[in-house]
Amino acid sequence: MGLGEFGPWHIAIVALVFVLLFGARKLPDAARGIGQSLRIFKAEMKAGIDGEPKPAETPAPAQPASTAQFAEPLPAAPVAQPAVTTPAQQPTTS
Repeated sequence: MGLGEFGPWHIAIVALVFVLLFGARKLPDAARGIGQSLRIFKAEMKAGIDGEPKPAETPAPAQPASTAQFAEPLPAAPVAQPAVTTPAQQPTTS
């Protein structure tokens, strides 16, 4: 038996570890979830190979970006400039 070969004992040990980790009640749900994930993955891979996804699985077509979606920003209100005052001439006293 080589390093990369799995025998019946290896499979039994892996199954025992799964039972210990997840419990006997949760194993059917876990297997069902894995099965659904594999079906979805297989369907997506097939759709990628075919070049077009199945009509039932395609999402709604994306709307093209238009200027109506992105409103132009309103012009900023003019900022009041502080009045520059020159120092008043002080009366000279002599």
